[in-house]
Formats: sequence, C-alpha cells, structure tokens
Amino acid sequence: MPNEGLKQLYIDELKDIYNAETQLVKALPKMAKASNSDELRTGFEEHLEQTKGHVQRLEQIFESLGESPKGKKCAAMEGLVKEGGEVMEEDFEGALMDAALIGAAQRVEHYEIAAYGTVCNFAKILGESEHASLLQETLDEEKETDEKLTQLAETINPQANEATEQDDSKAGRKTPKRAA
Repeated sequence: MPNEGLKQLYIDELKDIYNAETQLVKALPKMAKASNSDELRTGFEEHLEQTKGHVQRLEQIFESLGESPKGKKCAAMEGLVKEGGEVMEEDFEGALMDAALIGAAQRVEHYEIAAYGTVCNFAKILGESEHASLLQETLDEEKETDEKLTQLAETINPQANEATEQDDSKAGRKTPKRAA
C-alpha cells in the first residue's frame, strides 16, 4: 500500500503534537500567573481552555484511527516550554516581563502552526477529510492566537521600552535590567 508509510508518519506526527499540547496545558497556567497585563493573563487563560479542546480533537482523531495518543515526547515543545520557564526566572518587571512572555508564547504558536499545517496536509492526502477538518480548525485557532499575541505586543512592547528607558536614565545605564 503506497499510503502506509505516510500514514505511519501521520500517526507519529499526531502523537508528537498530542504530547506538545499536553505540555502546554501544564505550562500556560504558569505563564498566566507570571503576566502583569490583565489582557495578557486573560489571553493565556483563554488559550488554556482552547488547548484543552485541541487535546480533545486529537483524542477524537486517535480514537477513529484505533491508535493511542501516548508514546512520544515532543522534544521541540519541551525546549520551548523550558525557554519560557527561563524567561519567567529573569528579573524582568512589568511590561518587560510581558514582552518576554509574548515572545516565548509566539515561538510556541509558530511551532504549532507548522506542526498542524503539516498533519492537516497529511490528512488530506490520506483521504481523512474529517481529520483534516478538525486539524484545520485547530490550525485556525493557533493562527488567531498568534495574531492576538502580535496585537498585544504592539501595545506592550512600547511600554516595555519606555519603562526600560526610564529605568536606564535613572540609573545612568544603556541596557535593560537582567539577571547576571
């Protein structure tokens, strides 16, 4: 069968995304807690609920395939989550912390957009139109989240810059305050 190799790759990629999403379910509450902006915090909380829905869609796909979603660790998401954790350990304050969190979150979203785009295409090629529809729905939500983060960054990043410039002028510094 010509599709067997691609089908196995499809299942493998779905397992990778499933693990990535379950890692995010654990990471998003921490990002929300570290947020200073109410709007950013709410955005992380809303995306947590959306991510739980992504997990459910993936479980629905695995059930229809007669496969288990378990068995694969997404090393890429593990690294992105670790980087996000490192950002939260910095001594950034206020809008500067929010700007750093947005950057970490957008890296996650871009990874997910790429992953969902890939498996959605695989589903179409394999004739799994119901899967493709579910995956496209998630892909659209990931793109929407990325757009919301960009909109927040347009407000928060200038605030972070302003606060940094004020701190620098008071202290006679030229660089942002960071932990050594």
